[in-house]
Amino acid sequence: MRTMKIGVVVWAAVLAAMLDPFDARVLAAEPWVVYDGGDGPGKGKHIVLIAGDEEYRSEEGLPQLGKILARRHGFRCTVLFPIDPRDGTISPECRTNIPGLAALKTADLAIVLLRFRDLPDGQMRHIVEYCDAGKPLIGLRTATHAFKIPAGATYSRYSCDSRDPEWTGGFGRRILGETWISHHGAHKKESTRGAIAPGAQGDPIVKGCEDIWGPTDVYTVRLPLPGDSRPLVLGQVLEGMSPGDRALAGPKNDPMMPVAWTKTYPGASGQTGRVFATTMGASTDLSSAGLRRLIVNAAYWCLGMEGQIPARANVDLVGEYRPSPYGFGGHVKGMKPGDHAW
Repeated sequence: MRTMKIGVVVWAAVLAAMLDPFDARVLAAEPWVVYDGGDGPGKGKHIVLIAGDEEYRSEEGLPQLGKILARRHGFRCTVLFPIDPRDGTISPECRTNIPGLAALKTADLAIVLLRFRDLPDGQMRHIVEYCDAGKPLIGLRTATHAFKIPAGATYSRYSCDSRDPEWTGGFGRRILGETWISHHGAHKKESTRGAIAPGAQGDPIVKGCEDIWGPTDVYTVRLPLPGDSRPLVLGQVLEGMSPGDRALAGPKNDPMMPVAWTKTYPGASGQTGRVFATTMGASTDLSSAGLRRLIVNAAYWCLGMEGQIPARANVDLVGEYRPSPYGFGGHVKGMKPGDHAW
């Protein structure tokens, strides 16, 4: 009997090793969370949301965004997290481990809020294959500098400081339209009010988005943005940290920096992928219904579903949402992906 039990254990271990990490859910607690979509325009579509930054609480904001996309719009959403391999807890400071990236194989859209990640090749290749396929992407806040990979590494071209002639500025500049430059507004002193860019008022992505505000500051971007980038929202720098504060006088608002834009990028397969990028998107920014609506509308557009964007998309919060203040070292300790289940 003891020999039989040992044999079962060994066979289970062999089977786990053979399975794709995403499919190994049958044998272990999942280090990600899945929100099954109900009825809605997104039914049958799969969105993968990838959290991994130390400052802007993506591990709190992306689960809420996934819940909204699933419950309010019908998309099936998988949320991935940076996981401490020692205890399975969510750890934004762990820059080298995001389990479950094989979920991108079945993804119709990826939404990323990453910062300075240096993932092992086995994980990183799923992101690279997704981009090579020219599939749609949404990048939030620090996704402009999603990766910091040493020169000479397999995927160093994706690094935010890449000097590869074909990939200067890495994933951020080549795919999303910009890499990290600097803070334009004063960090934690001057918040951001979104203003619809001239000529973009009729764009379906900005439907119902008249109240965009966030406590994070405007990022600097180079003007004009590259390629076919089209600014949708400009960031008005405010004097303080409340939505009713006055616009700051002076050169910071002349001209205003784009804080949301669309563009396309060429995949290695020859297919062209749609991109929506915003330098807003911290968990605290997502308290703004206008910003949530902007991102939800962008998901429709990225998927070629712009004709189904409602006049005023339902972005009501799902469950309790009390995002932690942004800042380094401020994540809630001891949380596991399962704590973000419905």
